[in-house]
Amino acid sequence: MKICVFGAGAIGGYLGGMLARAGCEVSLVARGPHLAAIQKNGLTLWRDGKSQTHAITATDSAAELGPQDFVLVTLKAHALSGVVADVRKLLGPDTAVVSAVNGLPWWYFHGLDSANTERPLESVDPGGLIWRGIGPERAIGCVVYPSVEVPEPGVIRHLSDDKFSLGEPSGERSERVRTLARVFIDAGLRAPVRPRIRDEIWVKLWGNLSFNPLSALTMATLDVLAGDAGIRVIARAMMVEAQAVGEKHGIRFAVDVDRRIDAAASVGAHRTSMLQDLEQGRPLEIAALVESVMEVACLVRQPTPTIDLVHALLRQRIRARDS
Repeated sequence: MKICVFGAGAIGGYLGGMLARAGCEVSLVARGPHLAAIQKNGLTLWRDGKSQTHAITATDSAAELGPQDFVLVTLKAHALSGVVADVRKLLGPDTAVVSAVNGLPWWYFHGLDSANTERPLESVDPGGLIWRGIGPERAIGCVVYPSVEVPEPGVIRHLSDDKFSLGEPSGERSERVRTLARVFIDAGLRAPVRPRIRDEIWVKLWGNLSFNPLSALTMATLDVLAGDAGIRVIARAMMVEAQAVGEKHGIRFAVDVDRRIDAAASVGAHRTSMLQDLEQGRPLEIAALVESVMEVACLVRQPTPTIDLVHALLRQRIRARDS
């Protein structure tokens, strides 16, 4: 079985390292100093205080790798439309593409029994480029939980958690999703197969939708945000609005808003990915984490005034940074 991890940064490198450790035929598509270090020295994975280095095929040219059984896309959502042509070089007739990204995925309305079925999400897939280029029938949903970092090129350090929830857009327990789950489990990961993967996507999105933008606006860590009474009110309002949107699209929220906020607070002095991206001059995941919710809210005519306000402030914050 051939597995390619496309976008071997922190999460992608962790997946690649764990799969290589289990003896899987895995390859990586990466770039820059990280790629150069892996090609020269192998991929080093630190986990539970111990390190292992694996010689893994790594390249910046997907064409060198050929068709795969599974392609695990671990790029940030806004980067995917720019690499569709490269991902296509990894596709055979039955290749499955796993979108291990935050936010509402590009395939969201595929296989969904709703008025919007088979509709691309314009916010994360402008013009339906990903939808047409990859094909939603290849998609397997994935919710990513591990916390990992890249302390230096070619090195991955696992910090916490090892769960990757998987699910077909249709909810069926297909052979391909069960096969992938077994591969993940054999590699030492937790990989539950969910019949309603969108529910879990929304619960994780809840925190990302609110605390990521608020951290970028305030430059504060999660513990500070969740512990500030005024900020907590804003975050809660955003989450309540998002819950109303999700429920109109048939989503079932397994936890309540306050428990989700408390879970975010328990993470501690964590600097969100959006805050780090803002500080380092990189693009922010606004489309997948915020604008996708605004888009699906419009489809069901559900007002999101607090989300809209925070979105406008965040856009202005980026303009100020880039001016």
